[in-house]
Amino acid sequence: MSSACTPTHDWFSDVLTGGLILGLCISYAPQHYRIISKGSSEGFSPWFLLLGSTSSASGMLNMVAMQQAVIRCCSVYSPLDCLETVAGVIQVGTQWFLFSIILVLYILYFPPHLKYVTLDIEGDESRPSERVKTNLKSDNWRLSIILSWIVCIHLAFCTFVTFILLLSSPADPSGAVRSQLSIWATFLGVSSAVLAALQYAPQIAHTYHRKLVGALSIPMMLIQTPGGFIMVISIMIRPSTNWTSWIMFLVAAIMQGVLLVMCLCWKVRQRRLRIDDFGRPLRNSPLPALPTTNGSDDGESAEEDDSMEEDIISISPEEAEQASLLGRRKKRKSRKRRWWTKWLGTR
Repeated sequence: MSSACTPTHDWFSDVLTGGLILGLCISYAPQHYRIISKGSSEGFSPWFLLLGSTSSASGMLNMVAMQQAVIRCCSVYSPLDCLETVAGVIQVGTQWFLFSIILVLYILYFPPHLKYVTLDIEGDESRPSERVKTNLKSDNWRLSIILSWIVCIHLAFCTFVTFILLLSSPADPSGAVRSQLSIWATFLGVSSAVLAALQYAPQIAHTYHRKLVGALSIPMMLIQTPGGFIMVISIMIRPSTNWTSWIMFLVAAIMQGVLLVMCLCWKVRQRRLRIDDFGRPLRNSPLPALPTTNGSDDGESAEEDDSMEEDIISISPEEAEQASLLGRRKKRKSRKRRWWTKWLGTR
């Protein structure tokens, strides 16, 4: 193996890769800090985080499979030569790790008022109206937990298959990837690109319907959108890589650019309406917050939740679910009435 393991030194590639790794850390820092400082991950689509985590994991493992020959050369390289050789893997692995932190923060800082179903019980002459928080998990919180488990299972399965194929494939002196490993690496690369394309679709739709920036970080996207195209170039010039290794980053950069433009438009709208990124009125604002469009029924603002006194009582899941269904039917009927009255001009 030592005869085939000849280190190549490319200062441009090394500087580019080092700059990208540093840029990734800097670009993700505002998003991590924003979630922690706001104490809320409201505004994220759980599907966006699922597809992003699985896409970045597939891209990272594709890089490991494609560069398995040069990685094995680390046994005969000096530490610095080894670091230079596997810099591409470190670069892609850093991107996967930093994005996965967003998923962890999303679960840890999920808004408490959106975790469980809240019912509005109408009062009468002897009893005032009450807002009751039940023990029944909301649809969005239940979905977030399920998708988080899917991310963990996907990572464990793909990692297991990749390393089984790596251990069972003998080293090729020419650096070529064996057929079975090549098929698996191609599958990882293509699936990573498809997941990246699908990743931004739910987040774009979610942000479009909410018409709010939420917990999304515009500085992060301003750095990552052009950085995605630079990362494509960085991977293309790496040895033992092909289009399956960089296609995911190209698709993600294009889709993230669309999301960035949308967030900038909503930022201008929020300033005009004098509301913050979560739809709450700004301090010292002479005008009240205007109604905004949320993507789901359970996406109520924390301001609205704090303005009403809550009586927390224990209700069985069956009763809560029945009451929730009745409430949703009433909401649908009232929405239809409001639509017709607005159309007829009688509102």
